[in-house]
Amino acid sequence: MDFVVRIAEGFIGMFQEGGDTFMGMVTDIIPLLIVLITAVNAVVRFVGEDRVTRFAQKLTKYFILRYTLFPILAVFFLTNPMAYTFGKFLPEKQKPAFYDSAVSFVHPITGLFPHANPAELFVYLGVSAGLTTLGMPLGPLALMYFVTGVVVILIRGILTEIITVRMMKKQGLLKDE
Repeated sequence: MDFVVRIAEGFIGMFQEGGDTFMGMVTDIIPLLIVLITAVNAVVRFVGEDRVTRFAQKLTKYFILRYTLFPILAVFFLTNPMAYTFGKFLPEKQKPAFYDSAVSFVHPITGLFPHANPAELFVYLGVSAGLTTLGMPLGPLALMYFVTGVVVILIRGILTEIITVRMMKKQGLLKDE
């Protein structure tokens, strides 16, 4: 009988934990996202959506900037998860690749700019704790994470765009260019 009670308590405990997690989101990340979205939309309105779109189009004209500088700016200034909204300034065929690049960069930026994604900081701190224990400097690690991240997001962005364009053409959503 005690076994059945423990199963029942564990079962309801799982839902209680889920409720606590949900309330944490409601009181933590959701208000943050609402304020960030409001602030970004306000800046876009003040500057003018046409100007922001033109700037984004100039910045993303070349794939090397589209999948390096653009996601870096998005993650640095808007942080995770708000950074993905920068994709709204791109054509549909480039949005999946931009998202892939931006989401792949939220960890590598953490060593130099922890504000960009504090949730990922524990990974970097775990690795850096080992180096600190060995008496090694952390600067080179943070810099190599960043540089390696930029190379990875460029490769992922290019490959994802190629795949997206092929799939869109195959489905008739995009004409041959």
